[in-house]
Amino acid sequence: MKKPMTILGLSAATILLAMPAFADGQLSVMSFGGAYQAAQRATFFEPYTAKTGIKFVEQEYGGEIAKIKAMEQAGGVSLDVIDVDGPGAQQGCDEGLYEKLDWSKIGNRKDWQPGTANDCAVGTIVYATILAYDGDKMKNGPTRIADIFDTKKFPGKRGLWKNPVSNLEFALIADGVSNKDVYKVLATKAGVDRAFKKLDTIKKDIVWWEAGAQAPQLLASGEVVMTTAWNGRIFNANKEGKHFEIVWDNELLDADYWVIPKGAKNLPASYAFIKFSVSPEILSGFPKYIPYGPVTSAAAKAVAPEYAPNLPTYSANVANAFATDYSFWGDQGEDIRKRFTTWLAQ
Repeated sequence: MKKPMTILGLSAATILLAMPAFADGQLSVMSFGGAYQAAQRATFFEPYTAKTGIKFVEQEYGGEIAKIKAMEQAGGVSLDVIDVDGPGAQQGCDEGLYEKLDWSKIGNRKDWQPGTANDCAVGTIVYATILAYDGDKMKNGPTRIADIFDTKKFPGKRGLWKNPVSNLEFALIADGVSNKDVYKVLATKAGVDRAFKKLDTIKKDIVWWEAGAQAPQLLASGEVVMTTAWNGRIFNANKEGKHFEIVWDNELLDADYWVIPKGAKNLPASYAFIKFSVSPEILSGFPKYIPYGPVTSAAAKAVAPEYAPNLPTYSANVANAFATDYSFWGDQGEDIRKRFTTWLAQ
């Protein structure tokens, strides 16, 4: 998997649901917590339990691939299925952390959107990293991603994900690089230096969040005047009475994937659950709970019309979006993460 992922066009998909029963037992699943995992619970876990009797043991994490590595190196793989983001899928596949998939037990790999199905990862949904602010506290808020770096016009703390992914891309855009050239620039040492230099300009103003639920919490508490966030987390906060505004400018599109960790104890059960969860009739229900778009056209076409305008792939939202380049993060992610950790400590 060496080509950058393409998010904006969906290919045809028809996935037949054929699920063997595992009447007694359980599945251990790790995902990103908060509103996202609650949506997975309502869309996938609870219906699967109702159909099969299999119960779920859930864990949460922040997408740290180091946590998966540590589990496998310790020889105690207790998880059956893990939800990973695009860079985590790429790096983990390259490093052999996940089982190589038998796609005949899941569906036709060609039915997935380009870049969202590979030898060890099954794409599920598309989401966006966006900029958000509290409309009740800021009447004339930011209008572009570069406003994260404008502390004169928008003084105060700003929230950023404690991860180099998205931060380096947004830093270069704020420094004048077009989103179509971001990864070309980042592929050079000078480009990485340039991104970190731009982040230096706001380092003292950053409040870092690690779990997706923390970003809207930072806005709600007033600890930050704006924050990057995953679009669904902001939407769900508004469902609970907040008036947060999403800035649909240069949003960074990414996908989430199911993977089976190397050494998982019950491969048939892992496969059966994954096949169930990506069937169009199941996956199309996901946006009811959080506005992330399915990665297969059959599921996307089955999404109820009232949910479509909130999806990051909706025409009005996606006008100047760009996609995470998994190849870049797979090739250079480990070195950049080490530098990012060092930079944080300086």
